[in-house]
Amino acid sequence: MSILVTGAAGFIGFHLSKKLLDNGKSVVGYDSVNDYYDPSLKEARLKILEKSERFTLYRNDLCDFKALEAVFETHNIQKVCNLAAQAGVRYSLINPFAYQKSNLEGFLNIIELSKRAQVSNFVYASSSSVYGNNKKLPFSVDDNVDHPISLYAASKKSNELIAHTYSHLFNMPTTGLRFFTVYGPYGRPDMALYIFTKKILAGEAIDVYNNGKMRRDFTYVDDIVDGIIAALNIPSDYEVFNLGNHRSEDLMDFIRLIEKRLGRQAKINLMPIQPGDVPETFADIDHSRKILGFNPTTGIELGIERFIDWYKDYYHIN
Repeated sequence: MSILVTGAAGFIGFHLSKKLLDNGKSVVGYDSVNDYYDPSLKEARLKILEKSERFTLYRNDLCDFKALEAVFETHNIQKVCNLAAQAGVRYSLINPFAYQKSNLEGFLNIIELSKRAQVSNFVYASSSSVYGNNKKLPFSVDDNVDHPISLYAASKKSNELIAHTYSHLFNMPTTGLRFFTVYGPYGRPDMALYIFTKKILAGEAIDVYNNGKMRRDFTYVDDIVDGIIAALNIPSDYEVFNLGNHRSEDLMDFIRLIEKRLGRQAKINLMPIQPGDVPETFADIDHSRKILGFNPTTGIELGIERFIDWYKDYYHIN
C-alpha cells in the first residue's frame, strides 16, 4: 500500500516524501513541476527522492482528472496528502486564475478520487492566511475565518469547506493543516528567508514591508513534517489543525539573525504593507498538541543556520 503525496517536488512535499521513505513507506509522488519558481530546484529535490526504489513519480497536473484517476487505478493508495497548490499571497493579485485551477479544480479532483478509492485518510494543506486580519492572538482553530483578504486565502478556506462537505456526505476522514510560514533547506525562492539571504550575499537591498513592523510565526520544515505525519496516522471525521511554532517573531530580529549567520549587514528598503498581507501571525497549537502530539522544537536561530548552511552548499558559496 502506498501514500500519495501531491506536490512532491515542492518544498514541504519533498521533505514529507523523504521522511516517509526514510521510515520505510512507499510514496507515489504527483507534481506538474511547473515554472512558478526555478524548476531546477524542484528537479534537485526529485533527484534525491528518486534514489529510493519505493518512490514513484507522476509528472502531471492535478487538473488532469484522467491522469490522476490512472494513478489511483495503478496503485493501491491507502492515504493521500494533498500539498499541491498554487502558493503565494502576492502572486494571487496578478494571476488569480492559477489559483482557481490548482487550488479549486485540482483540489476537487483529488478529494473526489480519494473518496472513490475509499482511502483511509485524506490530509491536505491549508494556510494561516485563512485568518485574514484576525485581531485576536494567537490564532485559534476556533476563530471565525469567514473574512480572507487574499484570493490565495479564499482558495484555502474553500478547501476546508469542500473537505467538510465530503466528510459530512460520505463519511470521509479529512484533516486540514494550517501551515504558518514554513522555512528550511530546499525552501521556496519566493519566501523571505531565501530572498533575504540571496540579496544580502549579493550586496543588494531587501524590501521590508509595513516599515519593518511585521511579526511571523516561523515554523521549521522538520517540525511541520512531524505534524503532517501525525495527522496521516490519526484519521479524523473532519479536523483542522494549526501547525506553527507557537511564537510570533519580530521580522527585524529575523533579519538580524540572517545578518549574524552571513557575517554581513543588510541594506534595507522600508516599504508600506502589501495588499493581502497581514502584520502578524501567531499559532495557537493547543489543539494540535492535544490530538496530534505536535511539539515543534526548532527555534529560528538554529533553523536559519541550517537554511544558510544548505544555501551556501547548494549554490557553492564559500
